[in-house]
Amino acid sequence: MTDSSSSDFETPSLTHTGTFMNERAGVSIVIPAYNEERGAGPVLLELLELLERELPGIPHEVIVVDDGSKDRTAEVIQEHVGDRLRVVRHPVNRGYGAAIKTGVGEAIYPWILITDADGTYPSKHIPELLSHRRHFHMVVGARTGPKAAVSALRRPPKWVLRKLASFLSRQNIPDLNSGLRLMRKDILLRFENILPDQFSYTTTITLAMFSAGFHVKFVQIEYLKREGKSKIRPIADTIGFTKLIFRTVMYFDPLRVFIPAALLFLVSSLVIGVGSYSMTGKVMDVTTVVLFTTGFQTLMVGLLADMLNRRLP
Repeated sequence: MTDSSSSDFETPSLTHTGTFMNERAGVSIVIPAYNEERGAGPVLLELLELLERELPGIPHEVIVVDDGSKDRTAEVIQEHVGDRLRVVRHPVNRGYGAAIKTGVGEAIYPWILITDADGTYPSKHIPELLSHRRHFHMVVGARTGPKAAVSALRRPPKWVLRKLASFLSRQNIPDLNSGLRLMRKDILLRFENILPDQFSYTTTITLAMFSAGFHVKFVQIEYLKREGKSKIRPIADTIGFTKLIFRTVMYFDPLRVFIPAALLFLVSSLVIGVGSYSMTGKVMDVTTVVLFTTGFQTLMVGLLADMLNRRLP
């Protein structure tokens, strides 16, 4: 667990055994769905059978958020609506994160479990995630198992983003944006103002949990080939995720971003100054001064941002 950089996000004690950390506390399962007519039916059928078989003593509900689907997704979901499953519909597509926010707002239980409607996350992993509730504030299904069907094209950018996020958050993050995870509802509501409406919702909550000092558990899971067409845009989403990582870390710990940037400029000024003098007998004074001044100013801005971050309620 890391120390919180903002007093507004005080970490709850893990010795608390009340409503939230109780192993039998109720769970609301939120499933965002957008044009998932092929996957939604099998996913819901498998999920409902598992809940009846494996979780008879834990209060639960399933909330499917149809995020403005244009295919037969609504009809497929309607076939499963009943006492244990209800559906909320967006009249237009608002985004993956917005659908989760809607489901969280509708949830009646203190724990939120999210999964996808495309058949990629096997429901059999849900009981294991629930078993860690007494000791963790968020439990993530990490797609690191031998049966993780992540395409070869997506592996390099995902690796780079994961390493960047791990460095900036000072934590080992095996899976940055898994869509199968269990979270406390009260914490999600406290972070709601920084959680985006798009696919970066899961990336943001991962970094926010770590940066604010909450306890996170990663559980190895399988990841299957999806049904239907992926909504991920490789280049645009990779750029967006990178910006998001920096923005979220700066929100909680700005010095983690500003200090490396300042050191880069300061060291560059030293290297260029010494290098130019050793090779030509003259110092590239303008370049050296500009780099040094930029590094110093970057450091001062970082210290100011850190001071404001700690003073603001």
